[in-house]
Amino acid sequence: MAGENLKDRISYLGPEASFTHLAAVRVFPESTLVPFATIPECIEAVAEGRVDYAVVPLENALEGSVSLTVDYLFHEAQLYVAAEVLSPIGQHFLVHPENAEAESFEAIYSHPQALAQSHKFLFYTYRNTPLEQYSSTSAAAKMVSELPERPIAAIGNEFAAHKYGLTILHRDIHDFHFNHTRFFVLSKTNHKLEIAGHENEIKTTLMISPPKDDRSGVLHQILSVFAWRQLNLSKIESRPLKTGLGNYFFIVDVLAEEGSTMMRGALEELAAIGCEVKTLGSYYMYKNS
Repeated sequence: MAGENLKDRISYLGPEASFTHLAAVRVFPESTLVPFATIPECIEAVAEGRVDYAVVPLENALEGSVSLTVDYLFHEAQLYVAAEVLSPIGQHFLVHPENAEAESFEAIYSHPQALAQSHKFLFYTYRNTPLEQYSSTSAAAKMVSELPERPIAAIGNEFAAHKYGLTILHRDIHDFHFNHTRFFVLSKTNHKLEIAGHENEIKTTLMISPPKDDRSGVLHQILSVFAWRQLNLSKIESRPLKTGLGNYFFIVDVLAEEGSTMMRGALEELAAIGCEVKTLGSYYMYKNS
């Protein structure tokens, strides 16, 4: 894959060898990649103009949405999705070479999603070992590499093992074979990032706040806006509005161009029934092998 401009600066959830880093490298192989410790920092970097794009995880096939990304895009940032990248995820059990023969471990470190994706393996193999959440899989791997005196382990990818000189004690420990993650490429401007050599299936993401009058059947009304226009939804999910219990907004992925006649009509009807809509724009979807 290739990004639009070799001079682009790209923020990503680091450090190097995180799954987000691998996704960013595939989209922007010759651009300047800038690691950040948290997802909000990645997003703020592009919102403030310090980088041109941000690459952040959005959803995992096993564990669902990355709520921090979704909520930050809704509540804090006014950004657009320039592209979506779907990448396969392989979780491995990583240890320092000096601890490769250890019979037990003091703790296992990784990103919360990686720990959750490997739940069955961890439960049956290391049931009594504490699981410690870390900011990213690569940060956990880096930490394990720096502490050979401690019998600890990390869960991460093969590139992280090579990058930080770790031994893969157990391979492919994720619970299910189809383990993929969606990554958003975020931009301050509403445009589509075109990546040569890949099919361009289009999608639009909307964040819909329902009418404030709490009427019955409002979700049915929202879905009907798309249904009678034969607009295909690939996802609908609710998230708390953070204004009180029972108050939610909806994230909707529509397999259509935002500027199409049917989509314009749908947006107008949503406004007519009292919904507030925040659009993340239309973008192409790409798959990494």
